[in-house]
Amino acid sequence: MPVQKVVLVAPRGFCAGVDRAIKVVEECLALFGKPVYIKHQIVHNRHVVEELEKKGAVTVEELQSVPEGSVVVFSAHGSPPEHYRIAKERKLRLIDATCPLVTKVHLEAVRFARQGYIIIYIGHKNHVEGIGVLGELPGEIPLVESGEDVNTLEIGNPEKLIYLTQTTLSVDEASGIVAVLKKKYPQIKDPPKEDICYATTNRQSAIKQLAALVDVVLVVGSKNSSNSLRLVETAVALGKKAYLVDDAHSLDPLWFLHAQAVGISAGASAPESLVQEIAAYFVSRGAAKEELELQKEDITFIEPVELRRAKL
Repeated sequence: MPVQKVVLVAPRGFCAGVDRAIKVVEECLALFGKPVYIKHQIVHNRHVVEELEKKGAVTVEELQSVPEGSVVVFSAHGSPPEHYRIAKERKLRLIDATCPLVTKVHLEAVRFARQGYIIIYIGHKNHVEGIGVLGELPGEIPLVESGEDVNTLEIGNPEKLIYLTQTTLSVDEASGIVAVLKKKYPQIKDPPKEDICYATTNRQSAIKQLAALVDVVLVVGSKNSSNSLRLVETAVALGKKAYLVDDAHSLDPLWFLHAQAVGISAGASAPESLVQEIAAYFVSRGAAKEELELQKEDITFIEPVELRRAKL
């Protein structure tokens, strides 16, 4: 039996930080002309990166690859202080598109270190966001990504201890790690305000409700998108078949052989056009399309100060 309905859950897709970062690159191209260099993928979505490259953006991993005096945009994921130093040394015109919620975690790391705290960072090893935060205090912040990592921590028993987290973690998984931390270190403090970003939290909450209504869950996003992967894991943890898909070409009809209802969400860096393209795949095969709007998001961020000054 073919799929009877496809349910699109909201909130999904672009968050305020991603929307801001993409607009920053587009405005830089309009203001300065091409090429505009981007340190690391501006956001973790293959389609977004390819579209910007068609317009004249050049993605690089090393600042040494950027010609001196060029315009360079730092990606939404944040950067270690060393990269700002190199940009200045190479006389690059830096436009910083770091998500303000990631910047908040950087500032917390610096502030608490100055106050004499030992900081533990909960995140994924080698993720670019974590590399940036750990770069604030090289070699001084232990990273944990599981309860097992907490159990093997050897930092003594400091009186002043606090944890910070990557903004795109699984809310449930992070809560479990925090519980292990608090058992081992009862004195550890929570960050002043939740570090996991609103969009990550909202999308994970929405997919839990979606999973209860459908047989198969699709998450639109690229494989290097942490928050998209966490959405898949959230649905799987509830016993649902769930798949990460870049676009409609990624769909496998075998996934839906016994499915009457398919749910679609999207990671915070996935364009809405890809969601609609996948929904159209099912509609063209006779499925009814439904929208499940669980929460409205109206958060926006102002553009980087460097870009505002360039327009004066």
